[in-house]
Amino acid sequence: MSGPIDNRSLETTSRGPCSKAFKLYRTLARKKPLDPEGEESNLCRCLTTLDLVGLGVGSTLGAGVYVLSGEVAREVAGPSIILSFLLAAVASVFAGLFYAEFGARAPKTGSAYLYTYVTIGEMCAFVTGWNLLLSYANGTSSMAKAWIGTFDDLVDNVIGKTLQQHVMMDIPGLASYPDFFAAALIMLLAGILTYGVRESSILNTFFTVVNVAVLLFIIISGFIKGDLNNWRTCKKDIFNVTQQMENHTAAQNETVDIGIGGFFPFGLEGTLAGAATCFYAFVGLDCIATTGEEVKNPQKSIPLGIVVSLLICFLAYFGVSAALTLMMPYYLLDISSPLPVAFEYIGWEPAKYAVAVGSLCALSTSLLGVMFPMPRMMFAMARDGLLFKPLSYTSSRQSPVLATLSAGAVAAFMVLLFDLKAMVDMSSIGTIFAYSLVAVCILILRYKEDTNLVHRPEPVSISGLFRPPDQPTHRTSKNVRITMVVMLVLVIVLSVLLNEAMDSLRRQEIWSIVVVFVLVLMLIFTVIIICRQPQNTTQAAFMVPGVPVLPIISIFINTYLMVQLGSETWISYSVWMVVGLIIYFGYGIRHSVQKQRHQEMHTQPNVVHVIQIVDSAA
Repeated sequence: MSGPIDNRSLETTSRGPCSKAFKLYRTLARKKPLDPEGEESNLCRCLTTLDLVGLGVGSTLGAGVYVLSGEVAREVAGPSIILSFLLAAVASVFAGLFYAEFGARAPKTGSAYLYTYVTIGEMCAFVTGWNLLLSYANGTSSMAKAWIGTFDDLVDNVIGKTLQQHVMMDIPGLASYPDFFAAALIMLLAGILTYGVRESSILNTFFTVVNVAVLLFIIISGFIKGDLNNWRTCKKDIFNVTQQMENHTAAQNETVDIGIGGFFPFGLEGTLAGAATCFYAFVGLDCIATTGEEVKNPQKSIPLGIVVSLLICFLAYFGVSAALTLMMPYYLLDISSPLPVAFEYIGWEPAKYAVAVGSLCALSTSLLGVMFPMPRMMFAMARDGLLFKPLSYTSSRQSPVLATLSAGAVAAFMVLLFDLKAMVDMSSIGTIFAYSLVAVCILILRYKEDTNLVHRPEPVSISGLFRPPDQPTHRTSKNVRITMVVMLVLVIVLSVLLNEAMDSLRRQEIWSIVVVFVLVLMLIFTVIIICRQPQNTTQAAFMVPGVPVLPIISIFINTYLMVQLGSETWISYSVWMVVGLIIYFGYGIRHSVQKQRHQEMHTQPNVVHVIQIVDSAA
């Protein structure tokens, strides 16, 4: 505070709807200090860079590579799934760079939630954390369902047949039956995670090594036994297969759509839609970022762990999806267990057991990895007062016990209700939203006002946008924030337009071309304005290159991928967000630790001012 607060001015400005709205805005935008006074970490610093790489790879190479690849290839993208993974990986690489810089600057528990809290404000931080909880919960549930599905395939689908026979659910949008075995598996692993982070990390690393070895075997086998003709299926073959499938499913009144064959059987739209779903496959980045208070050297280990994990995971996804679609035609792939069926197809039936064992190890470590960050996110939000305080309790082994068990219970409840595809899509939307906010945070952080410099008041002018001072000031920082809001609106409108008017653009209709051209031109104009503003000179152990271009490209890719997701996913996501906002406005906004700090900061100057008045009167 630069001086005492005038009580009369406070009394005057506290009246009227405008001042109440401003007060609400100040409440929702209050920021958390990077190193708040009095906040102590109760977590154990015991993880190394190798542990983080194992955690990142383990949490990422699971259902995405063993199950999701078959479903997306057969129903959404065909052989072009390798490009879907490539697009999803590019978007994840950008997000990984942003996480790496924040991990070097703010080695704390909370990842994107914390980054948003210190740069944008409390409301956006809660939304980010709530989105990540959605991603973790659905990721955990989908991994558990995939684990049970793989195990069930080894025992001739006894589990699935039994549950379908006795507890069948016939409700649109939900799973065909509640998977009690997957729910039990989640609670079992939640119990293991409560024991300690170091023990869980050792188990995770062992499973990850087995997983990578099996994936290498799959990739090599696929390229040995693969056939390029499976990427060049003709329309005649597709017509014959379609007729056979329609005759087979006529009794169930089901429709069959296996595309038009070739490398892009569902068109470019299918490849992009596949990328939106495949984005789910790269959720391990945030898992690494949540370990900020449990790593021995976070400034070095977190950026390195993220970059190495990303590289390994992309190579694995690219190789396995290529091998899978080369081994057998995409339209014959099995949705629930694609790799074992593919090995049967090429005549290597004994290999399917090795693949099944490897997939169980992969899904085990992936399940551990995706469960790992969820309780830590709950812990960070509860410590800040935005979630219920008991969730911040830690055991004698420095593990967030109540948060871990609560996270397991939420994921177990979801696995009882939703099917795999629905959970994957909801996990993707939560992850993409969080990644977009991290990109926004990087822009705000890089163009933040340099408080160490003394600045003179600056007049507001259009010329100031293009000829700003050499050092970042309050005005230049505000210019960036305002321009970013305009840029985000343009990106959303452009993404929706490209998705809805793709046919018009192909037909080269004038109206669609003109609208897209104008929007792109305006977007470029906003980028130029941001580029002209001076950046903050504060250095970190790792700095994202190409700012502001890379964050803006990342925001556009993420937004376009979100637009590709279906209406059912958006409805489920809206319900989740409504529940979160009820919790925030009903509990978090009143119990926020930052609210208490702000009240203390405002009370102290008033006391000093009263003393000054008494002294002057005497």
